[in-house]
Amino acid sequence: MSGKRKGKAQTLVFVLGDQLTPTLPALKGADRASSVVLMCEVADETSYVPHHKKKIAFVLSAMRHYAAELREAGWQVDYVRLDDDGNTGSFGGELERAIARHRPARLRCTEAGECRVREMQRRWQRELGLRVEIHADERFLCSEREFADWASGRRQLQMEHFYRVMRRRTGLLMNGDEPAGGRWNYDAENRRPAGKGMKFRRPPRFRPDATTRRVLALVKRRFDGHVGRLEPFHFAATRAQARRALRHFLRPALPGFGATQDAMLAGEPFLNHSLLSPYLNVGLLDPLETCRLAEAEYRAGRAPIEAVEG
Repeated sequence: MSGKRKGKAQTLVFVLGDQLTPTLPALKGADRASSVVLMCEVADETSYVPHHKKKIAFVLSAMRHYAAELREAGWQVDYVRLDDDGNTGSFGGELERAIARHRPARLRCTEAGECRVREMQRRWQRELGLRVEIHADERFLCSEREFADWASGRRQLQMEHFYRVMRRRTGLLMNGDEPAGGRWNYDAENRRPAGKGMKFRRPPRFRPDATTRRVLALVKRRFDGHVGRLEPFHFAATRAQARRALRHFLRPALPGFGATQDAMLAGEPFLNHSLLSPYLNVGLLDPLETCRLAEAEYRAGRAPIEAVEG
């Protein structure tokens, strides 16, 4: 276990593996001097469905790098590794152990994006015997309540109608109350085949550092029976690397993305796709910030609207 320090802490801040964002709501209101951030790798989260080896390695590596960044920013971090002695293999078990170590007055967390984990969070106050604060995840562009209000009374839930509401709410690709370019979508322009003569720049690859290499060794040892190949492994593991991947997409790839976004071409596994979803899913990239950067490419005349809207 790394970063463990016994003693009373006023607040225990629990951060999940898909919440690796510096401005996470649970962190925003916490005092660094009197708080301990708990992060834990648990067996339950690697096996409740048969995850691909690369996914397990990516999430664990990103978590360890994020914990290091929190420490550099002045947070006290209690980090439980998958192979630490005494690891109970569950969120509940690790919370109980952390509460015994730090004796906090309250637990702060950000609402989980996954229903299964959200149900756990709602039981923690009763099961753990201390006050639990669950903060809404502001990284979602639309909250559950806002979506429920929009959906209430509608006979059909159509993506196109919801999409227009969100465009107006965020202002993305809008000129006043009208869509930029005069149309809401450009699907007709985004169904072209990928020609053999087209050139595509492959996404950046990131060399595993010492932290990632240790994770790869762990995954190879413990999850060899899981689906997929572990290597080669070239995923970004930090926010800085994820932003490099985003910049690569915005300039070389985005202008050609729209036209061929539905195409397939033998020998070209990526075409102009961004491959940014893993970084958005774990919080290394912010969805709204990513959208605004893509919009800026259209506003600057560097990418056509059909590519950016798509």
